[in-house]
Amino acid sequence: MTRIRVLFVCLGNICRSPLAEAIFKHKINRNGLHQHVEADSCGTSNYHIGDTPDDRTVANALRNGVTINHLGRQLAVTDLQDFDFILAMDSSNYRNILGLPGAEVHKEKILMMRSFDASDDHLEVPDPYYGGERGFQEVFEILDRSTDGFINHLRQQLSSRL
Repeated sequence: MTRIRVLFVCLGNICRSPLAEAIFKHKINRNGLHQHVEADSCGTSNYHIGDTPDDRTVANALRNGVTINHLGRQLAVTDLQDFDFILAMDSSNYRNILGLPGAEVHKEKILMMRSFDASDDHLEVPDPYYGGERGFQEVFEILDRSTDGFINHLRQQLSSRL
């Protein structure tokens, strides 16, 4: 059986997307799904290639019991083929993903992260970079809910593949 590959995407790959990746990996490991699913994250910009996540993101994740182990990378055209789900943190990044050559063919797998957040119709994961700790905690809570919804979606996909 092939593994489901998930890519989380934000602008710089130092706040939202590495946090989403870490929360997701934490949950799939806890739920015994790690043998069926793998995840990565990236940014649509080239600002932070090779950088570790923002210190505030790492600290917030640790306060919430999640460890981040990631180095920033930029979204590549090959990611469109290599991943089964590409989850954008906001509409700007969603448009940037769709702007890649050949993206139109893969449009059904490019989704908004908050489309899996059952508590809200608001589809943006706000960028906490210019804010304080409260913003980072808010993003953690949004991504925590959204990853729960996404994992439920994946469970349905996995049950049809097994």
